[in-house]
Amino acid sequence: MSSRTPPRPSLCSLLVALFGCIFIAVISANGEYLIGVGSYDMTGPAAGVNMMGYGNLEQNTAGIHFRLRARAFIVAESSNGARFAFVNLDAGMASQLVTIKVLERLKKRYGKVYNEDNVAISGTHTHAGPGGYLQYVVYSVTSLGFVQQSFDAIVTAIELSIVQAHDSLRPGSVFINTGDLMNAGINRSPSAYLFNPPEERARYPRNIDTLMTLLKFVDGKSGESIGAFSWFATHGTSMSKDNKLVSGDNKGAAARFFEDWFTSTFKKTSTSINHSTKTSKKAQAIKATGGQPCSKTASQGFKVRKNDGSRFVGAFCQSNVGDVSPNVLGAFCTDSGLPCDFNHSSCHGNDLLCVGRGPGYPNEILSTKIIGERQFQEAVNLFTTAREELSGKIDYRHVYLNFTDIEVELEGNKVVKTCPAALGPGFAAGTTDGPGAFGFQQGDTKINDFWKRVRDFLKKPTRYQVDCQKPKAVLLDTGEMFEPYAWAILRWVSLTLILGRNVGGKGVGNKEESRNRRPDEVIAIIMCESNERVSNSYMVEYRGGVYGHGNNKWWRLKQFSRLAVRFSQGQGRS
Repeated sequence: MSSRTPPRPSLCSLLVALFGCIFIAVISANGEYLIGVGSYDMTGPAAGVNMMGYGNLEQNTAGIHFRLRARAFIVAESSNGARFAFVNLDAGMASQLVTIKVLERLKKRYGKVYNEDNVAISGTHTHAGPGGYLQYVVYSVTSLGFVQQSFDAIVTAIELSIVQAHDSLRPGSVFINTGDLMNAGINRSPSAYLFNPPEERARYPRNIDTLMTLLKFVDGKSGESIGAFSWFATHGTSMSKDNKLVSGDNKGAAARFFEDWFTSTFKKTSTSINHSTKTSKKAQAIKATGGQPCSKTASQGFKVRKNDGSRFVGAFCQSNVGDVSPNVLGAFCTDSGLPCDFNHSSCHGNDLLCVGRGPGYPNEILSTKIIGERQFQEAVNLFTTAREELSGKIDYRHVYLNFTDIEVELEGNKVVKTCPAALGPGFAAGTTDGPGAFGFQQGDTKINDFWKRVRDFLKKPTRYQVDCQKPKAVLLDTGEMFEPYAWAILRWVSLTLILGRNVGGKGVGNKEESRNRRPDEVIAIIMCESNERVSNSYMVEYRGGVYGHGNNKWWRLKQFSRLAVRFSQGQGRS
């Protein structure tokens, strides 16, 4: 392998939620689409409901830091042409059950216009939103089952944000811009990253992806921007696992800052903003309102967003977040103040004492604000200097994949299979953003007899599963547990969207740092061979690998390459 640094992903960004990642890619210039944006409140129950993210039984909602929203955009070739809708949620992740219910409602409104092929839903991965809306047991344990109020709030917000975007469709243009943001994330598992082959690590300048990609939507008649969506990788864990206030975390804060800034700065915005330097400086000087208590004199417009779709919509979407942490000061021992053990992220063998620190430490609300402001300011820079206009076809591909039984041919004609899902001791150890419990440490490969007995009481893994998951030990055999219903996802949804020359894909799984650079490269090679320019990016070793050991690049690349071939050969949708 060459040690050169590959071309940066100038056109493509992975949008991630633990249950979904979305690729959006781009192709030529001077085109006009129908564009629409929408935004709707999805805060849900603010008291007595367990939060989704940290898996902490004691983390139940008890108030609101700031409200949560679903933000949608729709792009269409014409009133009857190809289109897609993308929705970004202030939530830990999307959910298949939520998506199914949303599509049912949209079908009643619009027939087949919006369907499973062209509606993509992603989450910012905040760990401070109400849980209980997912359909698998492993995600419902801490919420003590399904929470109808939480589920309904999310479904309704997605539906009505899409309705707003649909009703506001108008001729317009989409612009793209990219840039690097260096101070909003660090790799929280640097020792795991070092297990990637040296030649693989040499391909990239850093152990995280610092790229931010922004799409800007401009009304073709007025020249005014109606919205902007950006993708950047950093976890929604500025708010700690002890927090009990509902919050959109740093990305939700960034969205509020962006929307408030635009509303207060622009009356009308032309497609070429000549005063970009001036407005960027103004954004950097702005004192953001989010993350701090609202004063009695604060306007209602800043406290509660309108739901009529008339406001500028700015969304900060999740990218290949993996092990990228917003706690940029690093991880330290709470008892001594010294840095944690490098290899195990623990202190004297205790992972509970090793906790990451955000830039506002010890104030997590301040850390949320700072990381949000950093994303907001970079988005303003990209927004005010966006010149590259997108044009070309809109396309999409949607497939269901059984990721528990995929055959992959490795080098030397060796054929291997993926495994049913399983959680290992590394999962129980948690991360420096939210340490786990029960004495596990990151990097553990063995389970003691006590925990084996606990595991076997729930479900003893089959010999096939134990052998398939090696070298990872099986702590919870979730992929083979079906009582009272399935514990883990079996069939993944993979959805790829094309806007002009920008390719985007949505799949299920937490996109980990090195491992996710490669799918883009595979897509790039195949599409480029078909004379369609697509971006490059990311790949490999991650402590969590659920459907097999951490280095699972081959089956991921196989599925992405299949999708790319379908695009390049013009094969049918669905």
